[in-house]
Amino acid sequence: MAKTNFQYEKRQRELEKKRKAEEKARRKLEAKNNPKPAEGEQGEATSEEVAEPQEQS
Repeated sequence: MAKTNFQYEKRQRELEKKRKAEEKARRKLEAKNNPKPAEGEQGEATSEEVAEPQEQS
């Protein structure tokens, strides 16, 4: 039976942690640079805007 390569598994876990940490840091920096409006003030379209788009003449 083959032996388990613990060093390889550990390295893969470390790389995954590093990738996740970089992704989190990137999202945090992006959120800091592009502040979003408060939850109640999101720019979602109302049902009227979706149902009847305005025509421009």
